[in-house]
Amino acid sequence: MKYLPINSQLFIKNRAKFTAQMKSKSIAIFNSNDIFTTGADSTLPFEQSSDLLYLSGADQEESILLLFPDAIDPNHREILFLTETNKHIEIWYGAKYSKEEAKDVSGLKTIYWLSEFDKVFYDLMTEAESVYFNTNEHYRQAVAIETREDRFIKKCKADFPAHKWEKSNQILQQIRGVKEPEEIEILQTACDITNKGFRRILPFVKPGIMEFEIEAEFMHEFLRNRSDGFAYTPIIASGYSACVLHYIENNKECKDGDMLLMDVGAEYANYSSDMTRTIPVNGRFSDRQKAIYNAVLRVKNEATKMLAPGVLWAEYQKEVGKIMSSELLGLGLIDKVDVQNEDPNWPAYKKYFMHGTSHHMGLDTHDYGQLKLPMKANMVFTVEPGIYIPEENMGIRLEDDVVVQKTGEPINLMKNIPIEVEEIEDLMNS
Repeated sequence: MKYLPINSQLFIKNRAKFTAQMKSKSIAIFNSNDIFTTGADSTLPFEQSSDLLYLSGADQEESILLLFPDAIDPNHREILFLTETNKHIEIWYGAKYSKEEAKDVSGLKTIYWLSEFDKVFYDLMTEAESVYFNTNEHYRQAVAIETREDRFIKKCKADFPAHKWEKSNQILQQIRGVKEPEEIEILQTACDITNKGFRRILPFVKPGIMEFEIEAEFMHEFLRNRSDGFAYTPIIASGYSACVLHYIENNKECKDGDMLLMDVGAEYANYSSDMTRTIPVNGRFSDRQKAIYNAVLRVKNEATKMLAPGVLWAEYQKEVGKIMSSELLGLGLIDKVDVQNEDPNWPAYKKYFMHGTSHHMGLDTHDYGQLKLPMKANMVFTVEPGIYIPEENMGIRLEDDVVVQKTGEPINLMKNIPIEVEEIEDLMNS
């Protein structure tokens, strides 16, 4: 790992929050992600399951975390199972965690080798009445492949048909949504790296540059600051491409007079940042570009102020829509008749702002967190309004990551990233 060590107290606290909500005489199991092949003997870089990482800090393949608060043997109430390293593995792939290293990383006292899992698990299941399975129930999940978690669940149900089954996800949605101070510090580091990347490209962008050249500049800056790279596939979209919400080809030439939308975030210690900035390719906003840009900025600023404990996400989205409608009326993109005759399920503003304003941030870019219940302090949300006008070959989106506070306005983790028109023009022309 490129990132600096994380204090294991974070994972100790996270496990305590999870086990406090488990039913009596129950076991919870969390499996690492698979290593995925690309064909022949090639594989994709390993990326750990965010749930396993959240609870253990173990950033290694073929890991299993077992939580059993009611185990008779106190040493078996929290166990991490790992692949045992050997000289062959060390020479070909590099050494894996030793038991002592795993204890330091996770704060766990009991570490077993993976080869011991079946025996230990069977023994503990004779004490347990139910098992918590870690199914993916994220509202955007669209996983089409069978995971290690899926295979484990299938085998466990076949081997232990008399046990009851519970869901880990409901607990995780609740506890992962509210961040610990250590997590907010890591997220701030990710945002600071993103800031460095953005400041690097501002004087670099000019007419004739290719979108992928800008992507490369971001990657260079991210890697040299201990990031593993992009938290998600970056969007570097100039001209009309900015009106394609998930444009990721990044293969067009940036042309004089166009706006350039960049939805980019650095990852740090497996935590995501998520920034969007839109800049003029030639370094100067036209009057029209400036008017639309500042309208989006005003919506973002007002929407940010609205994030507070007790706010319902769905109602928040509606209120942001009203602010956007007012801005679009001012720009002449919609008129009062459009608003009066709008479909409540698809308001008039949706023609130019068709996506949501905010989502949870954390280990995943679209992180776990309850959206149907009131917001809480220390939840981290993006704020990302946009206006997209295909007929003008222009899309403008602005996005920051903010922390909800008990009182007062949210803390903007991206407050140091340039966003005002004048500052962007100055930096692009310096």
